[in-house]
Amino acid sequence: MLVRALTVGPFQENSYLLADGATHDAVFVDPGDEGERLIAAVEEGGFTLRAIWITHGHLDHVGGIAALKRRFDVPVYLHPLDRPLYDRAEEQGRHYGVRIEAPPAPERDLAEGDVVAFGGLSFNVVHVPGHAPGHVAFVGHGVVFGGDVLFAGSIGRTDLPLCDARAMQRSLERLAALPPETIVYPGHGPATTIGEEARTNPFLTGAARPILR
Repeated sequence: MLVRALTVGPFQENSYLLADGATHDAVFVDPGDEGERLIAAVEEGGFTLRAIWITHGHLDHVGGIAALKRRFDVPVYLHPLDRPLYDRAEEQGRHYGVRIEAPPAPERDLAEGDVVAFGGLSFNVVHVPGHAPGHVAFVGHGVVFGGDVLFAGSIGRTDLPLCDARAMQRSLERLAALPPETIVYPGHGPATTIGEEARTNPFLTGAARPILR
């Protein structure tokens, strides 16, 4: 599996291009902004884009979808509980003074227990709400694409609309139960491992708790 991280937009969000090195099939996880740059990454790699997978519907994770969709016309996967956020992404952008193109409607629903695949690679879908009601993580091949649940040394915010601090705590516990060598590719910041976060992240050691709204 090939993983290329592209940090995009004013929120410095990590968009991930995943590819099967044998078949050159690929997917984009959370294409957040700078659509033309994301398109170039696919074409320069000689990949065939098969799908767009979204961990959650916040504006900084969906702003590049429209451009990718126009160029490649691939299905967008999203958990239905995040449609209220996803459908208002352009409006969210105006609130923050950021212009993004409204993403097109998703074609595929994600749910706990689903398996999503491309080329010869497959990932389990894990529902990890808290930062957003329909937040999911993609787990497989020794890695987790966890969006804004777990960061290196921190976690995603729980003081925004539709956040739930108690659900976030349960979701963190689920991710912490993954093998310690699991690589965490987060929505912001550097990659880390479950083991490193279990040792040092105050939200996993019990020194801190998610913020209640």
